[in-house]
Amino acid sequence: MRKVLPTEKFFIDGPVGPIEILRDTPEGAHGLAIIAHPHPLFGGTNTNKVAHTLARTLCGLGYCALRPNFRGVGGTAGTHDHGDGESEDLLAVIDWAQAQYGDGPLVLAGFSFGAFVQTRVAKRLAAAGRPAKRLVLVGTASGFIEGARTYDTEAVTPDTIVIHGNRDETVPLENVLAWAEPLQVPVVVVPGADHFFHTRLHILRDIIVRAWRE
Repeated sequence: MRKVLPTEKFFIDGPVGPIEILRDTPEGAHGLAIIAHPHPLFGGTNTNKVAHTLARTLCGLGYCALRPNFRGVGGTAGTHDHGDGESEDLLAVIDWAQAQYGDGPLVLAGFSFGAFVQTRVAKRLAAAGRPAKRLVLVGTASGFIEGARTYDTEAVTPDTIVIHGNRDETVPLENVLAWAEPLQVPVVVVPGADHFFHTRLHILRDIIVRAWRE
């Protein structure tokens, strides 16, 4: 495993004010990974354990991992914007990071609401001729979710890593399968896993690492 430097917190200027970011940097980093956290109105922050697992896993694969807080969370300015402003902020983070680190491979990863937002970011980047190398989506918000809203999740490429628990009580597995089927995107289903992958974060990590090696 690569040695990872201590996690750093810093701020950049975003479209509506400061964006708070956590950065995990491995020795010999060769690319960037942007990790998006779950829904801020339901307690989601960049310290969420699934977002943290995604960051540490991608660090181990050689990516400098940035975990921004969405609008209204921690030190990030603004208020929740249902994915619109959040997409703009992630694009601003990507622009800043690529100016700092160069145009190495870019990975977009997200959990729950963050996964939904990353599908929108990926679409914007592809339309601009700057496609991400790969997407990693966990517990993807898609379709109607009780107590939240209906998510019109964007199309993704077939090599996207989509991981979901069969006991997800927040986003029904059927929602994700209905989204993925017409796209011919495989979904890796973790038996017994709930939305937050309690006691199964190591399985999440292993799935991603195996997919990279393949």
